[in-house]
Amino acid sequence: MPAGLSWPEAAALGLLAPALLVTLCWHLWALRWSLSRDRASALPLPKGSMGWPFFGETLHWLLQGSRFHSSRRERYGNVFKTHLLGRPVVRVTGAENIRKILLGEHTLVSTQWPQSTHIILGSHTLLSSTGDLHRQRRKILARVFSRAALESYLPRIQKVVSWELRGWCMEPGSIAVYSSAKTLTFRIAARILLGLRLEEKQFKDLAKTFEQLVENLFSLPLNIPFSGLRKGIKARDMLHKFMEKAIQEKLQRNNPEDHSDALDFIMNSAKEHGKEFSMQELKESAIELIFAAFFTTASASTSLILLLLKHPSVIEKIRQELMSHELYQQSQCCPAGRCLDTLTIQSRDREKPLSHSMAKDIHKDQSQPPAPVEEDSLQPSALLEPTVPQGNTCTGPQLLASAGQSCHCDSDISLEKLSRLRYLDCVIKEVLRVLPPVSGGYRTALQTFELDGYQIPKGWSVMYSIRDTHETAAVYQSPPSSFDPERFGAGRPEAAGRFHYIPFGGGARSCIGKELAQAILKLLAIELVSTARWELATPGYPSMQTVPIVHPVDDGLQLYFHPLQPSQGHEA
Repeated sequence: MPAGLSWPEAAALGLLAPALLVTLCWHLWALRWSLSRDRASALPLPKGSMGWPFFGETLHWLLQGSRFHSSRRERYGNVFKTHLLGRPVVRVTGAENIRKILLGEHTLVSTQWPQSTHIILGSHTLLSSTGDLHRQRRKILARVFSRAALESYLPRIQKVVSWELRGWCMEPGSIAVYSSAKTLTFRIAARILLGLRLEEKQFKDLAKTFEQLVENLFSLPLNIPFSGLRKGIKARDMLHKFMEKAIQEKLQRNNPEDHSDALDFIMNSAKEHGKEFSMQELKESAIELIFAAFFTTASASTSLILLLLKHPSVIEKIRQELMSHELYQQSQCCPAGRCLDTLTIQSRDREKPLSHSMAKDIHKDQSQPPAPVEEDSLQPSALLEPTVPQGNTCTGPQLLASAGQSCHCDSDISLEKLSRLRYLDCVIKEVLRVLPPVSGGYRTALQTFELDGYQIPKGWSVMYSIRDTHETAAVYQSPPSSFDPERFGAGRPEAAGRFHYIPFGGGARSCIGKELAQAILKLLAIELVSTARWELATPGYPSMQTVPIVHPVDDGLQLYFHPLQPSQGHEA
């Protein structure tokens, strides 16, 4: 204790010194960023706060979620500065501002994901590449999402969606929708896009590992024990090890007639463009494909189910449209399996018919319905799901037959048939407007430029807001907060604009898989409204978390799913 000071005085000094040090550091941090403005420009930096030294406002962002951005937008305007995940960031809202950013790719701005995302996903991905390399990779990957490729995926996606939904309806308890949607979309990504043949335990382990990777994509760039980045790297290494083995097996098979998954399309397309992908490039491309198709589509699927539940009149309009195009009865099917009214379960010595009224009791014997049969499966024991018992099966979808009648097959739904469903298209667009899976995108300023009267310094990150732009666009005739699919109907000004509606981004970086994502959502909507009804299993609707991907807080959307009786088909 310093001479001449009493214990209370010494204690006060001990508290005051750290407080002064923290205050000094905070002011030096703010001064450091105010001096970083481009002196060649007379424009000021955007308003805003850079938060605390090193951490910036990252903790506030993670804890406050969407409220973080909306509160600062209300205080500072459509363009404001902050500091997130170790970098200075300018947050941007508004169609005209975002138009300048998205169309300025490769000239004004370049793609910029958080450093942790770049480290975990790797440098050979589409989202990490820039300039000519980005254009080349995009051309190669375009084959994966071409119309011919989508047509080849569609029947198998329909089977998986139908099979998964039947499992929800047969579950005796409530369904955690977001978790179940992730299972659905991961099954689609792993089986159909990558052509993986996994046992159920392998599937669950792979899904768990991938979820750990995605959960740590947006973390502080600190590669230290127990950090988010370290966990993400560990998950990535495990996935790469698995994917390398799967790719080597695929290359060894070398069946020229078996080119129906995304990896096949990638390898063939690369060869056509004079490039041979290395094993590292193939592994990173495979993980990127799952990343693009997994969490975002699961988020949108959850939002679709939630918003349809809130708006039963929309369900009835979708049914009416399906009937008008003679698609309603076709969608009431059990692809490549038994019809719902003649569904069977294996007993010890015989098969027992299962009626709709008994569907919930199947959980006592079997937790999932018979699996969709894949014609290109390597071996029955390696399938994701149990195999279908021999008997009343067919290679295409089956119509739901009334009691005493047998099932019969019909043609699979096609892209052309989906394109006729204009109202359903409006519904999907409105779901993605109200609850876009990703709240925004990152860019880095390649040069200092002007935006809304402020300078955006070279080297700073720019984060454009999809959600805020959707919520504030003045073009919408009905309130932006309302769920109104008709706003995208012909003749409405909302359907004509470009950058006030950007769930898939825009410009050179627009989502390359948007057609596949919309097709999955449409197939899910068709199966839902045609074969099931669903209701809340909780007193109220859950809150939605928006960072980093939109989903119910604590997986709180718990629903009961029930098979839809033929007589209920016209009920809302």
